[in-house]
Amino acid sequence: MEQSSQNPNELRDATRRHFFGQCAVGLGSIALNCLLARDGLSATPQKPQIDPARPMAARKPPLAAKAKRVIYLFMAGAPSQLELFSDKPKLRELTGQPPPPSLMKGKRFAFLKGNETLLGTKRKFAQHGQSGMTISELLPHHRRIVDEVCWLRGMSTDVFNHGPAKLFMNTGFQVPGRPAFGAWATYGLGSESQDLPGFVVLQSGRRGPRGGATLWSSGFLPTSFQGVPFRGSGDAILNLQSPKGMSREQERDFYDTVGALNKARLETTGDPEIMTRVNAYEMAFRMQTSAPELMDLSKESSATLELYGVKPGESGFAANALLARRMIERGVRFVQLYHTDWDHHGEAGNNLDGDIEARCREVDQASAALVLDLKQRGLLEDTIVIWGGEFGRTPMGEVRATTGRDHFIDAFTIWVAGGGFKTGYVHGETDELGFGVVEGGTHVHDLHATLLHQLGFDHERLTYRFQGRDYRLTDVHGRVIRQVIA
Repeated sequence: MEQSSQNPNELRDATRRHFFGQCAVGLGSIALNCLLARDGLSATPQKPQIDPARPMAARKPPLAAKAKRVIYLFMAGAPSQLELFSDKPKLRELTGQPPPPSLMKGKRFAFLKGNETLLGTKRKFAQHGQSGMTISELLPHHRRIVDEVCWLRGMSTDVFNHGPAKLFMNTGFQVPGRPAFGAWATYGLGSESQDLPGFVVLQSGRRGPRGGATLWSSGFLPTSFQGVPFRGSGDAILNLQSPKGMSREQERDFYDTVGALNKARLETTGDPEIMTRVNAYEMAFRMQTSAPELMDLSKESSATLELYGVKPGESGFAANALLARRMIERGVRFVQLYHTDWDHHGEAGNNLDGDIEARCREVDQASAALVLDLKQRGLLEDTIVIWGGEFGRTPMGEVRATTGRDHFIDAFTIWVAGGGFKTGYVHGETDELGFGVVEGGTHVHDLHATLLHQLGFDHERLTYRFQGRDYRLTDVHGRVIRQVIA
């Protein structure tokens, strides 16, 4: 064996230099990480400690949290900010004229042909509350919450077609395969409910949203964290009821036997999805009792039903909004409501006249009622409520059967209430024609970063390793919008 000619003292000195200066875990690095961790700035991933046998057990977030739960009111199809929240007198004045070329430069659209003209709204607007937020005549009940919510009028996104844009708004990425925001929330926090899923999806409207189950998928996270759709009428979940002739005791024996077989298989293969299956069976057994009680609105007071606009025996957005409140009262972590048909292109069933009026009537009262109901019950303080769609609508008209508006990614409005957000605060503004954000710009990644912050997570550190890479909700983007935090 060839002997080294290096002086032993030189080896010793080199080792010291390596240890104190060059080693990745040297004393300087250790000290720096300690200081960063103390100030909440360490880049160390925030990995939730998850018990495979109880993946939905409630967990405390690593940072101070203002919110414990989320209700997301998703207006699928993209409501027109120019008909609802953004009054543009100059746009009305210039209706019928071609848009300025300087404002059109670099813009991307889904269907416009290039010969469209500016289109001002026919809707009347007025300022309301101490915030002075402008609200359209189409949303009279929103006037009651104008000072209870935080208005984000400078929203932008990256994707201008519905399916990918819905995915982007929900998962931070425009193709299927990533976890939804609700999956990330339950991955980080678990759930306080023992008898209901941690992430529940409710739907209303003529059809489901484009994108379907990929919008509430757990992606590469364990499937325990995926959204569970509940039906608004009939059995909340199909095939949940016991087969005829089987007693509760017999069914318990069946689940115990199947559970034992699955656990034996788990010991052999080590596949974590087997434990997910075991947990799903156990949850289904408990939900046979909890789900019917949850869905029964008959015990709600007549005043509450009237507040939401719920008619006994009828399903729809109003009933779903009330169910969302009942779910979070029972410990559900994340409830998402999808209401469809907000795609105002100008076709039959999707225009800026009677159709948008119908959509507003379906959601306006219940959306406001949810905020007011949560507040008077003391739940709004630590519950985040979000209202909005996947993008906005163009300042130009799109002529089809009637006049409508195309998809627009550069400027739209959503609102957020509760969970430590400022109340009666208007953040962001667009130019006089609604083409672009002139102050307070907020990207989808920024929204996600801020929502996670309010739930007690650093969006850069809540990660999950998949295929050799650490993934996060905000990808490699996003910043917390400090101005909107109370």
